[in-house]
Amino acid sequence: MKINLRIWRQSNSDSQGKFVNYEVDRVSPEMSFLEMLDVLNEQLIYQNQEPVEFDSDCREGICGSCGLMINGIAHGQQKLTATCQLHMRSFQDGDTITIEPWRAKAFPVVKDLVVDRSAFDRIIAAGGYISVNTGAAPDANTLPVAKENSDLAFDYASCIGCGACVAACPNASGSLFTAAKITHLALLPQGHPERKLRVNNMAEQMSLEGFGDCSNHGECEAVCPKGISIDAIATMRREYLKAQF
Repeated sequence: MKINLRIWRQSNSDSQGKFVNYEVDRVSPEMSFLEMLDVLNEQLIYQNQEPVEFDSDCREGICGSCGLMINGIAHGQQKLTATCQLHMRSFQDGDTITIEPWRAKAFPVVKDLVVDRSAFDRIIAAGGYISVNTGAAPDANTLPVAKENSDLAFDYASCIGCGACVAACPNASGSLFTAAKITHLALLPQGHPERKLRVNNMAEQMSLEGFGDCSNHGECEAVCPKGISIDAIATMRREYLKAQF
């Protein structure tokens, strides 16, 4: 396959960026999207050009670091798929693919396709944990949890913090990420002692980081590689109102 790439190049957060066109030959349909970018970078290095910077780590859809805007869609057109799990068989020979970084005030561009997502880390540090000393680990059945709650908590805990929800939202809202972390712990008895403090602190930090407000467009749910429901945002709002009163 021959693929035409239109890639955003930007040397740092203070410089002006622009799209640059590249052509990659001999792309195998079995390559992952990131492997195709590896091939491009090998080609650029061979030509004494600067390679394209992009983030990746596990390449198994677990770490959330590989987020890219592909043809205007966070992680590309394949549902429930992180960029690293997207394969070139999803494209046709001769296709032109536009690749951009996440676009959000809270995610400043570091270089090319790499953005700084440390805002998510600071939201977690504000309260996305359990600090109450529970002593030694109890037996599994000592503290019963309703199956519906345990299943939902597991679903929300599967958030990998990739930032696709922010990139897809017209308001660049961090609500789905924050809500998933808050709701996960609110559903479990271990998270109840700190639930009011948690939602207040995390919601305040989300606002301080410059994320926009949620206006229920639902784009976040549509692009989430883990299929996290916007029901989490409704739960976060209820938790927040309860914490105020």
